[in-house]
Amino acid sequence: MINLGYYNGKYDLIENMTVPMNDRACYFGDGIYEAVYTRNHIIYALDEHLDRFYESAAVLGIAIPHTREELTDIIEGLVKKVDSGEQLVYFQVSRGTEMRNHAPSKGLVGNIWITIKSAEIKDIYEPMSLITVEDTRFFHCNMKTLNLLPTVLASKAAADAGADEAVFHRGDRVTECAHSNISIIREDGVLQTAPADNMILAGVARAHLLKACRSFGIAVEEKPFTVQEMMGASEIIVTSSGTLCRPAEFIDGKRVGGGARETLKRLQDKLLGDFLSATEK
Repeated sequence: MINLGYYNGKYDLIENMTVPMNDRACYFGDGIYEAVYTRNHIIYALDEHLDRFYESAAVLGIAIPHTREELTDIIEGLVKKVDSGEQLVYFQVSRGTEMRNHAPSKGLVGNIWITIKSAEIKDIYEPMSLITVEDTRFFHCNMKTLNLLPTVLASKAAADAGADEAVFHRGDRVTECAHSNISIIREDGVLQTAPADNMILAGVARAHLLKACRSFGIAVEEKPFTVQEMMGASEIIVTSSGTLCRPAEFIDGKRVGGGARETLKRLQDKLLGDFLSATEK
């Protein structure tokens, strides 16, 4: 298959799939999701994404209709049905299906959606161009919910400006990007990143970056930083499942970073190496 869509046990090409209008994801965005990449039909860091998936579902009271082991088997089986070995695998669970009502009924069981399409991770050595956008999202950013309208608008603004990504900030505090985490390397060599509170979604790639820093003896500080501190940092690093560890070269049209290229390269080589090693046949 060139791509695959899955809904509660049924699957076909994505363009042939349909879902019930009464699925609460359609009315309210009432659900959570994850996205992972594959190479050689091997899924990278699936366990860590499933940790967050089940934790978020528990916080929101969403009943996932499969055990973790069952869902792992489903996803891994579907990955093998798609021709390309390099894929973007998206999976979500909505709260369930019922007539539209803001307050969900008790006993609802979630619906599993999965889409798989051919995709490769980005060239992590290619610098990025960013724009800054005021963060108008709600205060549950630590859960990967389906409520993504502010992210859509920020991503559109970035595309309209010819940029790769948008950096959210609340007042002067930088939170994260539209669909990535952002960290800085300060002039003193410390890697600083926003704390894993309700203002950000603490990404799996972010965790890998922090682990890599510690393996090299690079000090890490999980503390908010300002827009001004970001603009003056030695390096600005964007992390996500698809980018792993990419530097920013421009923010709002101004050249940034470039002051810690050796440290940046060590981190990029380490993180790309981990991905290649974990997905080698």
